[in-house]
Amino acid sequence: MYKNILVPIDGSETAQLGLNEAIELAKTLGSRIRLIHVINDAALLSPYAPGIAFEQLLEGARDYGQSLLRGAEGTVREAGIEVEAKLVEASGGPAGEQIVLEASAWRADLIVCGTHGRRGLRRLVMGSDAEYVVRLSPAPVLLVRSKPASA
Repeated sequence: MYKNILVPIDGSETAQLGLNEAIELAKTLGSRIRLIHVINDAALLSPYAPGIAFEQLLEGARDYGQSLLRGAEGTVREAGIEVEAKLVEASGGPAGEQIVLEASAWRADLIVCGTHGRRGLRRLVMGSDAEYVVRLSPAPVLLVRSKPASA
């Protein structure tokens, strides 16, 4: 049913919970997982930063993304699931757009993602990437929320 599961990761708690859910589904269904991390270089631009600072920020974002992907890839492999990872660099636009494009290109049968990640103020201004994915995804989307704080 769900042979290709796409999992966006950004280092947030909810992304990790989404990955955990995808792993359990993949174990049960015999699926494979593709991890995706999106770097939006436009978000790194600042009118106050010279070009050299931008390059350093971009290289740091790439290193961070690769590190996230390696760690998540190892977790999925340890669970005995076929996995591949992809770092995507985008200029402007929401990360959700790149996730939807990847889901189409890879022919994902399901996208599993956290309801919110590390986006801060941008979420208030541009809207949530998870919401974007739900609205435009070519495949069903499973949203995983963070665990509520104990009362």
